[in-house]
Order: sequence, then C-alpha cells, then structure tokens
Amino acid sequence: MKLPIYQLDAFTDSIFQGNPAAVVPLDEWLPDEKLQKIALENMLPETAFYIQTENGYHIRWFTPVTEVDLCGHATLAAAQVVFEIEGNQAQEIFFDSRSGVLRVIREEDGWLTLDFPVDQLKVAVPPPGLQEALKSVEMLEVFRGNFDYMVVLQNEEEVRELKPDMIILSTVPTRGVIVTAKGDEVDFVSRFFAPQSGIDEDSVTGSAHTTLVPYWAEKLQKTELTARQLSNRGGLLRCRLEGERVLISGQLREYMRGEIEID
Repeated sequence: MKLPIYQLDAFTDSIFQGNPAAVVPLDEWLPDEKLQKIALENMLPETAFYIQTENGYHIRWFTPVTEVDLCGHATLAAAQVVFEIEGNQAQEIFFDSRSGVLRVIREEDGWLTLDFPVDQLKVAVPPPGLQEALKSVEMLEVFRGNFDYMVVLQNEEEVRELKPDMIILSTVPTRGVIVTAKGDEVDFVSRFFAPQSGIDEDSVTGSAHTTLVPYWAEKLQKTELTARQLSNRGGLLRCRLEGERVLISGQLREYMRGEIEID
C-alpha cells in the first residue's frame, strides 16, 4: 500500500524553523499499531493522519511513542495540505477529533487560524519532581490544565536560559510542562517540555496556547496577543481570546512531499 506524505514547518515563514509535522491523508483508518509505527518511523514531534467525512475531516495525532488528544501545529499542517495541496477552496474547514470539533480558517494574508477550546486552568501545588527538574529557578505561579502543568517565571531571560533536568521532569505525571513569562518584544514567551510524550522540548506548541492565552489575556487585560516560543527553532504566533475559544494563527512552509509504502 502506498500513501502520500507531506512534511511542513508550522508557525514560521522560513524553512528549518517553527515546528515540523508530517501529514498523512488516508482513505480509511489503518490499525492503531500501524499509525503508531508510521509516526515512530517519521521521528517528528507529531504525525497527523486524517480522513474525509461527510461534515469535513477526522484527525488524529501521534508522537513517536503515543497518540495525543490535541496538537496545534500538526492540525495547522494538515489544514495547509487540505487547502494548498488538495485544493479545497473553502475559507474554513472542520476537523473532528478527540478534543471535539476544531475549525481552521484561511486568512486573507495567508496565515491559518486554529479555533480551539480554552483550557481549564487551576492553581496547582507543584507536583513531586517539578521544582527539582527546573533546578533553582523561582516558580512565581503553578497551574494545572487539562493536559499540562504551566509554570510562570519572572522574565523572558529566565525562560530562554532554562535547562531542565529531563530525566527528573519525565517523572512528573502530565503530558508536558509549559514555562512562560511576559515577553520583551511580544506579549508573552514560552517553552514546552514533554519527555513523558517522547519529546524533550517541542519547537512550537499550538495546543499549549489554549492554556497560555487565557492566562495572559487576564494578566495583561487584552484579548489580542502576540507570542513567541523560545525553542532553538523558534516560532511566532498571533492569538486572540474569544470567550471559551482561543484563536491561534500561524504561517507554514512546505518542506517535503513524497510517498511511503507499507504492508
């Protein structure tokens, strides 16, 4: 069996930056074991698989080691494939997923916008291992969302220079850990660590901004925000809070298209 495969860099206007994702369109679902093996073979932060349905598309996301409930950058990449490669002329498309129906909007300036549900954020007691993993950095606030812990630091420099102990961090019971602070040139900055999910540091994490945006919107008293993820590859996002939804916009660049052959 031969399947098309595409690789794109999300949340960037330049190749080799942003967050890489593979996209594999399917006519019908393959066994979960096969999907996981394809994601492992790709060895990218996420591989998105989707099939077309009567009402749009159904999407699933796999890291090299597990299926996840929500992924922003791979959804953005899948939408780019639908719009630009498959030639869908609509201004918006809908993906059914484990996290409900997700809308992706094609903006006039070429950016794509994810319409995701707001995360449910609660003040949390730091779990065992979190402070030790972040070493001597002062955690101003700690929150727990649906998927991740979020730690607020004092400034952008602390976020940029942070070097967590990944072995200890992998013992924290969560999908991943977001660290964030007010930005110097953008509204806020962040980094995302997920050794529990097979990704020590994710380059640009769209789903983490469902947690970040409500927090910073309240803190900064504004609903439209700019954000930068301070990974080695880096990424720029435009965000907007609309009630119980977070709109997350980014650009993409196609890196590769090809074909895979499986039994």
